[in-house]
Amino acid sequence: MSAESKIIKEIRLASRLMVRELGFMNNTLAATDYPPSAVHTLLEVETKGSITAAQLVHILGLEKSSVSRMLAKLVEAGELKESVFPEDMRTKLLSLTEKGQKTVAAINRYGDERVIAALKKLDPFKQNAVSQGLSSYARALQACRDNTDINEHGSIKIVTGYHAGMIGRITEMHGSYYAREHDFGSFFEGKVAAGLVDFVARIDKPCNQIWLAMINERIVGSVAIDGQDLGNNEAHLRWFILDDGCRGSGLGKKLIAEAVNFCDEQSFSAVQLWTFNKLTAARRLYETFGFELSKEWEGVQWGSPITEQQFTRRIN
Repeated sequence: MSAESKIIKEIRLASRLMVRELGFMNNTLAATDYPPSAVHTLLEVETKGSITAAQLVHILGLEKSSVSRMLAKLVEAGELKESVFPEDMRTKLLSLTEKGQKTVAAINRYGDERVIAALKKLDPFKQNAVSQGLSSYARALQACRDNTDINEHGSIKIVTGYHAGMIGRITEMHGSYYAREHDFGSFFEGKVAAGLVDFVARIDKPCNQIWLAMINERIVGSVAIDGQDLGNNEAHLRWFILDDGCRGSGLGKKLIAEAVNFCDEQSFSAVQLWTFNKLTAARRLYETFGFELSKEWEGVQWGSPITEQQFTRRIN
């Protein structure tokens, strides 16, 4: 099973489990006598202060007739009240009654208690991951319905130099990805860590630099130029890796561009990188920046037999 297929399966399974555990299989929701659509309506009215039926149709993604019947029942039950929209006398604004405010307060208490109870089962890191992941996935689902784009990686920043925790984080990204996709083991992970430790001790040299992509202060990508270990005025491009959620976002291209521009500014005669033949997406990216396959052989430098490759970018 591919990594993408595994992700799809896990998300679908988690979605079904959440639907059941949150009570959406029941006729009523959140300890009320109302169905899920009515509960969501009351919460949206509270959030907006006042809202029109047409706005609710769009937000809830339901048929106009279904929303009209539901609103009529909520007005009849004393949860909502109608008033005339000042700019259009034909349009009615919906807002919460005093009873509706009490109902929404009870819904929020119930919802908060469920969330708090579930979060207590998780460590702080997973709590944060759940918050960010659910928010991102929810926005993506909404963007699919509205046929719009989202700038999920808009908060990414690229920084240079040493940052606390980067050795462990870059090693983790390499170890996790290559173990899952190519069965690399502890030999490879140890080699990555040892190389980074050596490089960090030399990172203050003008010919060395590392670029880190960060989201909310968490490293999600890296690439480095080591201007010392090859000699002959040649640079070594090393530790190019992206977090799973950032692949295909264009972030890799930005990181490689930073590294290549640095090499041009430092007037290296060439840039070398070592990889292997199964990384086709990375190869295409390297080639867009002028790297060419210069050597290929069967080797074991990553801990298992594989077709290793050397790519070279000449700088005129």
